[in-house]
Amino acid sequence: MLFLRSLLATALAFSASAVQAQAKSVFAHFMVGNVYSYTPDTWAEDIQLAKDAHIDGFALNIGADTYTDKQLGYAYDAAEKAGGFSLFISFDFGNHPWTTQEIQSKASAYSNRPAQFKLEGNEKAVVSTFEGGHSEVTDWTAIANQFSLIPSWSNLGEKLEHNIPVSGAFAWDAWPIYPSSKDTTNDQLTRSMLGNKPYMMPVSPWFYANCYDKNWLWSGDNLWHERWQQVIEFQPELVEIITWNDYGESHYVGPLRDPSGIPQGAEAYVKDMPHDAWRELLPYYIDTYKNGNTTMPEIPKVKVVYAHRPNPSFPDKSGGTIGNNPAFGQQAFPPEKVSQDLISLNVLVDSPASVSVQIGNNAPTQLSATNRGINHFSVPFNGQTGAVTYTVTSNGQTMLKHVGAAITNQLLDTKGVNWNAIVGSASS
Repeated sequence: MLFLRSLLATALAFSASAVQAQAKSVFAHFMVGNVYSYTPDTWAEDIQLAKDAHIDGFALNIGADTYTDKQLGYAYDAAEKAGGFSLFISFDFGNHPWTTQEIQSKASAYSNRPAQFKLEGNEKAVVSTFEGGHSEVTDWTAIANQFSLIPSWSNLGEKLEHNIPVSGAFAWDAWPIYPSSKDTTNDQLTRSMLGNKPYMMPVSPWFYANCYDKNWLWSGDNLWHERWQQVIEFQPELVEIITWNDYGESHYVGPLRDPSGIPQGAEAYVKDMPHDAWRELLPYYIDTYKNGNTTMPEIPKVKVVYAHRPNPSFPDKSGGTIGNNPAFGQQAFPPEKVSQDLISLNVLVDSPASVSVQIGNNAPTQLSATNRGINHFSVPFNGQTGAVTYTVTSNGQTMLKHVGAAITNQLLDTKGVNWNAIVGSASS
């Protein structure tokens, strides 16, 4: 997906009518353009995987592909058959200059489907966007009057100043800009613009793209855990995960399926790089978010979830990748400064335990998981290579031992360092 950084101006006060309290919901941004070969069974499998992770639905990103309507039909059919899973369409203006009539026609075709997501107390179908705020062929007032419009516009403040009656907003601002860490400053700003209308908060685990005209990264070292902690504290009405299946930008949390859905040029850094294990943390994050951090979900097993690059960084073999994107007004840095040589490790325990992380035959790093629930650690490579062994012990007994993915000096043939993450897990 073409990314346009959210540039939020000064918060603007505007009149907002009272709305009913919105039940918290978590969606995953789903790239319909990447699944032209999906069958009804594939949709059913993905929806079940999402439900298992306690995701409530998909935001269906669409362009003007010839197979869009077929895949939307499959999606709504599968969601309705599964039950308890909602969908809404997100119109991608980076892919197609959507007109008013096109949006109205497409959204209306699905607005009365049982799986269509609607805000509480509102019978209008929710529609969203990736950008579109600068469109000269779209009458947003007409669309907002017909549907519950929750757009992602980089010029949100300007549109609200012109009294576009949005029903909420989604910010595409999920990554830190080095050297700053990701915080909730822009989330607070967007929420202040919306008054009492729902805010959809973005969460993403990673960003690296080296295909088409893109070749940059943002820091994802500990982002998946840290951003969910912010969600739990901030308590937005809605959350959207970026993404389920945008392979080219490396922030997919869904399964790797038919390689034909991987953009040309991204195969080298996506192949054999599963991210499924990131979903294993979601029931804990999502349930804690929804219950307002009042209770910790049950932890039936000891679990480790880890993420790291497959290679240490080599400044002379970066593949031309840069850290940050100057096209968005950001200062460029060498990628090895932005993406650190470290293992991001989450250990789930029901009682205190000791954790050992050993890279190859090197001396292990000893850690203490003192909290019931998720214990998060960062373990530097320090130039070490080899398979990574994770061991969890308690009261002298080994509760879990797992040999995970290796850190190697084997680089990609044409791109140098693979700046994507390999993600894995193990349970007792």
